[in-house]
Amino acid sequence: MIRRSLIRARGPLSSLKGGNRVPPQSFAKTRRFSTANAPPPATSGTQSQASMLATITTDLDRIAPRFEVQPEQIEILRTPSEFYETLKEKISKAQSRIYLSTLYIGKTEHELISTIRTALQHNPNLHVSFLTDALRGTRETPAASSASLLAPLISEFGSDRVEIRMFHTPNLTGLRKKVIPKRINEGWGLQHMKLYGVDDEIIMSGANLSSDYFTNRQDRYHLFRSKELADYFSKIHSGVCDLSFNISPAPDTEAGYTMTWPTTNQGLSPLTSPSSFKKSASKHLSHLLTPSNSPPSATSSTSTTTTIYPILSLVPLLSTSTELPALTHILQSLSRAPLHPSTWTFTAGYFNMTPSFRRLLLSTRPASGTVLTAHPHANGFFGSKGVSGMLPDAYTHLAKMFLRRVRYEGLSDSVQLREWKKGMVGEEGGWTYHAKGLWVTFPPSSSSSSSSDQQKVGEGEGEDPSLTVIGSSNYTKRSYELDLEANVVIATSDPGLRRRLGEEVKWLGEHAKPVDEKEFEKPERNVSMSVRLSMWIVRVLGGAL
Repeated sequence: MIRRSLIRARGPLSSLKGGNRVPPQSFAKTRRFSTANAPPPATSGTQSQASMLATITTDLDRIAPRFEVQPEQIEILRTPSEFYETLKEKISKAQSRIYLSTLYIGKTEHELISTIRTALQHNPNLHVSFLTDALRGTRETPAASSASLLAPLISEFGSDRVEIRMFHTPNLTGLRKKVIPKRINEGWGLQHMKLYGVDDEIIMSGANLSSDYFTNRQDRYHLFRSKELADYFSKIHSGVCDLSFNISPAPDTEAGYTMTWPTTNQGLSPLTSPSSFKKSASKHLSHLLTPSNSPPSATSSTSTTTTIYPILSLVPLLSTSTELPALTHILQSLSRAPLHPSTWTFTAGYFNMTPSFRRLLLSTRPASGTVLTAHPHANGFFGSKGVSGMLPDAYTHLAKMFLRRVRYEGLSDSVQLREWKKGMVGEEGGWTYHAKGLWVTFPPSSSSSSSSDQQKVGEGEGEDPSLTVIGSSNYTKRSYELDLEANVVIATSDPGLRRRLGEEVKWLGEHAKPVDEKEFEKPERNVSMSVRLSMWIVRVLGGAL
């Protein structure tokens, strides 16, 4: 097996009550930063952005690790094909490590596997580690699956160079596992992180590794050229691998692989003892989420304008999380001076935000708020057979309830819902929408009263986001109670990076149109009683959409 090393931290976080408060003792370990962290003494507009950012980042420093980068170390990719070509290019040039955490790898992704195979052949020092979800990665067995696609790499290069791990939720065991159909059992929890690390770079995204995500399923993709950040997420990847099943080749069997629980793993299998598994996971992973994992602060004379905070949701394994506390702090800050009223865009391909997240979002009472989601014809489940085919209608029902709440809160003039549609799923030229995240633009500063600053705002500089959240989370009950999620907060006062973030919002919205409550009164938007009943049954059984 590939040998992995983990950070030695000072200890685990205390539990968060309800998963959304930062423990007091974590505040006691606030780090001291060098003067390189101070806002740059540039223009008054830049200074104002840095000051407003500090309102948020001061507390984020107490919640999650902090990584300082230069804006040029972040590249924002636009299209599925650009994501795929960039990933293959990075893999083909890999020197030491490749780690890929994803929900699944498409069972026919032979080109991607061939790229990895070639990289292993050309570089004997290269090690590759895969982490997928066990339910999704083996669902088609004994037919072709992610597991059967990957297993031959171990036969060819050995288990000391190639590792295949599959995480199984502790929430689906015993009778429940036996009676719930495979097609919908992922509603009880998944390995949902999307971490694509190659050497000293990492791509954060919400995209999985299959043909639609490489061609016609729109997502978000940020490439970070940072050894420190790549090292950190490598530890997260390895930590979950230590709590996952191992895949070995078995060419003489119908499945083509075997899935076993290694004796070297941390604790018992989740299928043997879910409670013991969770205790072992907490001991093994909790320290990786703390601010003590921040690298030493920069000491160069170059001022830092951009910081990155990894925020994770590992609640199925831990009693604590950093994603929800961080997002709660960010949104609560937007409801108060000096950040009120800000402008934000929130997007999720699957419209199913939790009631608490919806309340936080609307409580910001923004100058302008946009919720961007998939039209039913751009939903990946549109036209699916069985229960999963009901999901687009379920999300339609939830979108209708959201707009009703917007009206009730008196926010109809400032908050709008937009649906993304580019053709129709299953038809020529049809795309699906899978992007998720948040962008925040702060209000113009009081210092912008000068003519020069007013000109900057008029030219659009003041209209670009200073903060974004990108990663795997869909901001749903599953994200905060059942799935493993990995995201980053990017906070920046750099005009160039802010401009690029603004461009990202604009191109994602190119195929989106506003919808109101009247839209959902149309006959084709009617949601049947069977859909509502199915939603209720899933909740009763402990699952989530």
